[in-house]
Amino acid sequence: MTETFTGPAQPYAGGDPYADYRSAAHPFTDLPDLADRALGGCVVAANDEFFAERENLLRPERPHFDPAAYGHKGKIMDGWETRRRRGAGPAHPWPEADDHDWALIRLATPGVVRGLLVDTAHFRGNHPRAVSVEATALPGHPGPEDLLAPGVGWTTLLPRTEIGGHAANGFPVDAARRFTHVRLRQYPDGGIARLRVYGDVVPDPGWLAALGTFDLAAQEHGGRAEDASDRFFSPPANTLRPGRSRSMHEGWETRRRRDDGHDWVRYALAGHGEIRAVEIDTACYLGNAAGWAALSVREDDGPWTEILPPTRLQPDTPHRFLLDHPVPATHARLDIHPDGGVSRLRLHGSLSERGTRELERKVRELGGA
Repeated sequence: MTETFTGPAQPYAGGDPYADYRSAAHPFTDLPDLADRALGGCVVAANDEFFAERENLLRPERPHFDPAAYGHKGKIMDGWETRRRRGAGPAHPWPEADDHDWALIRLATPGVVRGLLVDTAHFRGNHPRAVSVEATALPGHPGPEDLLAPGVGWTTLLPRTEIGGHAANGFPVDAARRFTHVRLRQYPDGGIARLRVYGDVVPDPGWLAALGTFDLAAQEHGGRAEDASDRFFSPPANTLRPGRSRSMHEGWETRRRRDDGHDWVRYALAGHGEIRAVEIDTACYLGNAAGWAALSVREDDGPWTEILPPTRLQPDTPHRFLLDHPVPATHARLDIHPDGGVSRLRLHGSLSERGTRELERKVRELGGA
């Protein structure tokens, strides 16, 4: 059962602000964040952001706290914070039971939501008492007025639920539908540092068909890292991020091996596809790049077939390999010898006829836009 938190945290007493941070392990956090700013997620609107901007909700880094940071509106917080709500008058100065603030978030890519993380880091006594989250699916590029229009159907992912301050409030979600936007409500007001919307990417089949050749392993197209031998310095999912790494922490790096083994990552591709070219990038890894790399693929649960034999890698280099013919696959495995860092893996190709049919059927079954 997922551990939950309620109530405020103790006032900040100095030292490490995360020393009394309340958190728990949530299995869904291994999935892609569908609201990831780097993939295209955006907070398109909020009814109030008096103390701290709505855009902070999707910042990728851990929330920061500076006890000395004050501005002309008060304490500067790394999150989304609204003003304090008031009642109608001195006879009833308290907000009404249903008073709340809201923010609309466009997901970076359509998908099925499997879990939510409402992070109130550093909001100790100024966090909301409760939150709720809904989702909808609209085609195209709807603005706030479209999302808030009468008749738009919203599905409840998280009913109104009490949360804790200075805590990682995580909630599993069971809603087998494809969504494009979520609405976060906080009751009655307060501050939330970050929102993460974890789930399975379900891209637009028409868009992938129009692209022709694309990266079958990319997170934005539905690729994901299923398992890995080592996650000591950084997660293997980093290898599927957009763009090139700007520093070592943006790639995947394993601990130093003291045995005769090697490290590996297993990937699920966007669907059944045909790979035509491979790119293995060691950007920003200088004295700790992987020494050699090999790549194998398989279809469904079939045997692994090596399509790139162990090949010497250079530090801080994008290595590009053209395949002799399109290789069908649903999964891939990158083996690095003996250990080290790889920043990105790209598997350029396209969905097969089977892969296209399966994706089109999934979109229909999930009932999304």
